[in-house]
Parts: sequence; structure tokens; C-alpha cells
Amino acid sequence: MDRRRVLKTGLWAAAGAIASSPVLAQQPAPHRIGMLINGGAGPFHDAWRRTFAQDFAQLDRIEGRDFTVEPRFANGQLGRLPQLAAEQVNAGTDLILALGGPAASAACRATTTIPVVFAIVTDPVALGLVETAQRPGRNATGITSLDPEQAAAQMRLLKEALPTIERIALLSDQTIPGADASGLAPIDRANKAAAEALGLRPQVVKLPAPTAASPDPDFAAAFADMTREGAQAVVIFDTPLNFAHGKRIAELARTHRLPTMFAGGFSAAGGLITYGTSVVDSHRRLPAIIDKIWRGTSPAELPVEFHKHRELVFNVKVAESIGITLPPDLLSRADQVIR
Repeated sequence: MDRRRVLKTGLWAAAGAIASSPVLAQQPAPHRIGMLINGGAGPFHDAWRRTFAQDFAQLDRIEGRDFTVEPRFANGQLGRLPQLAAEQVNAGTDLILALGGPAASAACRATTTIPVVFAIVTDPVALGLVETAQRPGRNATGITSLDPEQAAAQMRLLKEALPTIERIALLSDQTIPGADASGLAPIDRANKAAAEALGLRPQVVKLPAPTAASPDPDFAAAFADMTREGAQAVVIFDTPLNFAHGKRIAELARTHRLPTMFAGGFSAAGGLITYGTSVVDSHRRLPAIIDKIWRGTSPAELPVEFHKHRELVFNVKVAESIGITLPPDLLSRADQVIR
């Protein structure tokens, strides 16, 4: 046998030995995370994905080596979520990360066996995602920013900032699950009751769900409705449509010279006041929850985590542009003042 043939035979034998070595044979395939999102791709999602990977790296789990992420975006057309959730299941993902109540509901309807981890969900019990927060009992768990006192705290703060206020608009949307016979979802009812308890006259404005024919919400009509009813300020709920169009809402409010209150984490939108729990902060806990599941803890036994830290931000530039003077004592209590 000539030398080249011997060398070639030896190389093939070595390659076969490496391929069948116990070390490589035991190397697990990366976990597949199927991400289901109410909204669309964009700068916010890109920044969040980078943070998500960095937080996983702190747990010695590296994207590409230990896990992959396969996102599917509804782009505000929430009627597509059941199909997208089914695609995630059929694609063989071993965990679904659902961002938003509609996405989480669609994921839990699509599978009762694949773990579902959710965030940006106000009340997972009311949505039927879990049996109880302490003992989910099903295949889903995650993080909620449910704060039963937040609506009342927001209304008290609004009265402090604007002592003469009487009428307020509450900007919600029709995509939120859990609506009652009057069309009001739990977040609508909680804020309406909190406003009325302080003697305010609330107007709930529900943006219609986008469709393929009308993908963009009619914010102009919504603000025209508020103006017609004499709204003196608008509280913007942390709902899918508002989340996706925060800057546009803030710009329209400034045009109508309406003071705005956004949920926590939305100060970049350009509203007058930002107050409440921040969904952005709650995202930082997701890798730790997923890691526990991958280490063997069942979602049924993994309590839902509550994120209740409220942030308070005032935007003095916006106040000046709409002719509002904020009380100095309020500014002194803020986590941040944008000037």
C-alpha cells in the first residue's frame, strides 16, 4: 500500500474516532426558543434581543451554542397569533417565549406540553394562563407587572400634577383579552373605577384592532373623540397598540395640548408623565426563569414573578410646550426629570 493511501486511510479513521467520541456524542443540541410577539421588529426589539443574550451569557448560556431564538411577529395583527403559535409548535421549538397577553393566550391554546414563558401580561390568572400565581399548574409561567394599586396611584398623581382636572381620557385598545359585555378589559375597568373614586369623569377610548386592510390604528379619530368629550388629559395604557405607537401618540397629544401619562418604561415616547411598573425592567428576569425550566423545574411548579417597582419621570420640555407648570414638590420626588 503506498504512503499516500496509508495516510488517507489513517485520516479517515481518525475522523471517525473523533465523530464517535463520547465528548461529542454527549454534546446536546441547542435549545430552540420560539418567540411570539404582538408587535413587529425594530430598534426596540433589536436592543432587547442584545440584552436578552447578555443576560443569558451571565448564566453561561451562549446564543448559538446553547440556544437559538426564532421570532415570529404579528405586527399588530393579533388575529395572526394562533397561526404563528401553531407554526412554533410544528417547528419543534422546545420553549415558547410569549411577549404580551394575546401572544401568551395564543401560545397556551396551541400547546399544553411545550413550556410557555410570558411577559408583558397584566393578569395571567384572569387570562387563564395559570391556575394561581404561586402554583401555575399548567405549562406556562413568567412575569407579570400586575399591581392592584397602580391605577389608583396613577390617578392620585395626575390630580397632584393637574389640580383642576375633571375629565380624562383613558386610551386603550380592542386587542386586549378579557373584555366584559360592555367591551371593557380588566385594565379599562380598574382605571375607570380609580378615576371615578377621585371624582374624575373618565372616557375610555378603545382603538380598533388592526386588519390587513387597515394596519395602522386611527389615532386621529381617537384624539378627535377625546377633544369632543372635553378631555383635559389622557392616560395611555400599556397595551399592544399603544406600546407599538408611543411616540406617535405623544406627538398627537402635544398637538392637542393634552397632558399625557404613560406607563413605566415609556419615557422615551415623549409624554408629560411616565409612571408605573416598567415592562422593560421585567424582561431582565426572563433568562433566569427559562434557565430554571431547562434545569428541570416544571412551569407548573414555578411561581409567576411579580414586578412592582414603579418609576416616575417628568418631562419639563413637554410641560413647557403645552403650557403646564409642574409643582416643584412633585419634581423632587421623580426618579428622573427630562429638561
